[in-house]
Amino acid sequence: MAGRSIRPYTVLPCLPDRLHPLQTLAYNLWWSWNADAVALFRRVNPDLFEALDHSPIRLLGATEQGRFEQLEHDDGFLAHMDRVAGALDHYLKAPTWFQETFASDDARVAYFSAEFGIHESIPVYSGGLGVLAGDHLKSASDLGIPLTGVTLMYREGYFRQYLNVDGWQQERYPENDFFTLPLIPELDASGKPVIVTAPLLGHEIALRIWRIQVGRIPLYLLDANIPQNKPEDRVISSQLYGGDLHVRIQQEIILGIGGIRALRALKKMPTVCHMNEGHAAFTGLERIRLLMEEHKLDFASALEAVKAGTCFTTHTPVPAGNDTFPMPMIEQYLGDYMGKMGVDRNTLAALGRQHPGNEHEPFGMTVLALRLANVSNGVSKLHGSVSRRMWKELWPHLPPAEVPIISITNGVHTQSWLSPEVAQLYDRYLGIQWEARPTDFAIWKRVEQIPDGELWRTHERSRERLVALARSRLKAQLKRRGSPPSEVDAADEVLDPDALTIGFARRFATYKRGDLVFRNLERLTALVNSKDRPVQFIFAGKAHPKDSGGKELIQRVVQYSRKPEFRKRVVFIEDYDMNVARYLVQGIDVWLNNPRRPLEASGTSGMKICGNGGLNVSILDGWWVEGYDGDNGWAIGAGEEYSDLLYQDEVESRALLDLIEQDIVPAFYKRDAGGLPREWIRRMKRSIASLVPVFNTNRMVEQYTERCYLPSHRRAAKLSAYHWQGAKELAEWRKRVSADWHQVKVENVEAPTGELMRVGGSFPVKVRVHLGPFRPEDVEVQLCHGVLDAMGDIADPRVLPLMPDGVAGERSLLFTGTVPCRSSGQFGFSVRVLPNHPNLPHLFEPSLVTWG
Repeated sequence: MAGRSIRPYTVLPCLPDRLHPLQTLAYNLWWSWNADAVALFRRVNPDLFEALDHSPIRLLGATEQGRFEQLEHDDGFLAHMDRVAGALDHYLKAPTWFQETFASDDARVAYFSAEFGIHESIPVYSGGLGVLAGDHLKSASDLGIPLTGVTLMYREGYFRQYLNVDGWQQERYPENDFFTLPLIPELDASGKPVIVTAPLLGHEIALRIWRIQVGRIPLYLLDANIPQNKPEDRVISSQLYGGDLHVRIQQEIILGIGGIRALRALKKMPTVCHMNEGHAAFTGLERIRLLMEEHKLDFASALEAVKAGTCFTTHTPVPAGNDTFPMPMIEQYLGDYMGKMGVDRNTLAALGRQHPGNEHEPFGMTVLALRLANVSNGVSKLHGSVSRRMWKELWPHLPPAEVPIISITNGVHTQSWLSPEVAQLYDRYLGIQWEARPTDFAIWKRVEQIPDGELWRTHERSRERLVALARSRLKAQLKRRGSPPSEVDAADEVLDPDALTIGFARRFATYKRGDLVFRNLERLTALVNSKDRPVQFIFAGKAHPKDSGGKELIQRVVQYSRKPEFRKRVVFIEDYDMNVARYLVQGIDVWLNNPRRPLEASGTSGMKICGNGGLNVSILDGWWVEGYDGDNGWAIGAGEEYSDLLYQDEVESRALLDLIEQDIVPAFYKRDAGGLPREWIRRMKRSIASLVPVFNTNRMVEQYTERCYLPSHRRAAKLSAYHWQGAKELAEWRKRVSADWHQVKVENVEAPTGELMRVGGSFPVKVRVHLGPFRPEDVEVQLCHGVLDAMGDIADPRVLPLMPDGVAGERSLLFTGTVPCRSSGQFGFSVRVLPNHPNLPHLFEPSLVTWG
């Protein structure tokens, strides 16, 4: 209405002074992985806590004042509150793994991700990537890593899912009420909000900074929905993964460039940046700009300095997961920004292309991240191998096995996903150290001491809760769709709390094949309707709003679930989120995962069930290649890969049903005189003992710290010393090497390869190398040897450095070495020359190799 002005005001809950610890606890997400803290908030008002997405902030705001007055005089509640408040205080002050292990390091890590899934009450996540990022922060807090998180504050977050009468996914986007979230505004010295800007189409967009405290770790969130911005700019941070390519690049500019500016404004500039996926790759460009502006470095030297302190994790082998933008769009958004740095179009294009000279290739964010990082990793061993093949064009002279992308397998934050009853069981039989030392195999071996009956009854209670949730959600779904009362009432009879329950819950993408189990309806019907040994299935998951194939998968599953023969044994739970996930991973008996190998980079949902006693049945893809030992779950197939996808679906669906019929059902229903499935419980214990200490984020974050963060921090410190002298020298060296490397040639190789060798022996190799303008210390000559495969190639080479052994002519040098013969077979070797510099992260980094 014209002329109308709205004057905002904020109303806060009025807590009695004695209850103020509740406010402190509510604003630190540590409560979300502390069962006693969750129980404390539930005690305030159990029904309200459940209705408000388990949000303490909303709970305190919606609780009537009279209830607070009751609690103020409830000695039992006050003792509970004081105990939890004391536990948080102790947690924040206790010595940590990082302090005790790396006391002298002053590293500061910034972890950038487009989404963080910390708790369902903070809906700024979509799925596995965000939940992993949230678990990363929780473990970083537990371990005391000096880390900060950076993301966007989405006004509408990710969509809420509901299905229409035909089973087709619909989306709605309720707004997040910032004042009912645990958001802490970042203020300047005068008490005003800290505002930073990011470049956007010829102007600067203003960004407000919020903070969420995750234990010891601050997570900063950038918000474009503020009055300083134009209406079209205010909506940029509305939806996670929403909008078109323009919205996507705008969000990534805010995350990368705006994120660095936010940390600088808060005086939290990192020594190391970790880009979780390519969405955050623009962080490197802003750090380069700052070094050029503040320290007067040229672009090449600033690039060396930034690269030394940058890590990158790629999460997907699926092309859709790797953002690309047309080069004209990159110029439109970043042309002026880079131009002010003296960077021309070709230099900018080369940063984001695998083949810089290919004008038809779009600008890839994953390529940019790989070029700006000194260490990059995939998220499982298999995914590391897939990534090396996928991105080998960036290192065209290397065999795929040597492409410098390592692997650090994902994990889950153990405490966040355990049922409270299982956690109490572990306290009794494993001792309380399992929380502080979740990677200790010796602790988890004590699971054998848990009486079978106790473990089984604890798991059964979780299954009962899951069935109750599924019935409740199904009734709500039916009511919303206007189903007749008889159908709504019948929802109370779906699922059996004592039946073998198989779960499938994840993002619905076509390669994950959510409907694979339905390919043989006759066999499946017999399984689910068995009188003595029934099997039941619970499905959940969202498809991306633009993924019609994923939506069709959901529709097929839902339509199957409505058939009379499946109605009581197959349920699809709408609006999958972290709350539903907890019920599922705590109560499910078997977790089903059947992607097309090798398209599952890691997968973490199956890891979450292990600590709760669930068992996995999965294609040998992602993490399960490392996790499966033959006795701690089941594998579908033997790791085959197919070119005929229909044939693959047929073979693997049969294999899945065979496993269920012949192995899983008999093991579950074979009971002793006391009603216990002893063989099943043995597998449960084997799964817990072998998988929980490995596939957790404490192990993962420790590996990131030791293999990525600290080496990067030390390299960056070395290059920045003495006014960035190391960065300047490395840039100059790289320029010289790139210009003159063509002069390096392998002139001659001498080895007695025509003779028969014996195991235990060895043979000498002499190599004459023309070095051109380079000194011996500028290069490393290597001999690569190993078993020959069917194509006559060395699939898994061993590398033997050769040593300089005298001058062999003008600008030529002799290098020698001895090759051991450790086993019999057909072997081969090749020789190569690589550029060498003490400040390189690895010899392959310049992507220059001469073979001979």
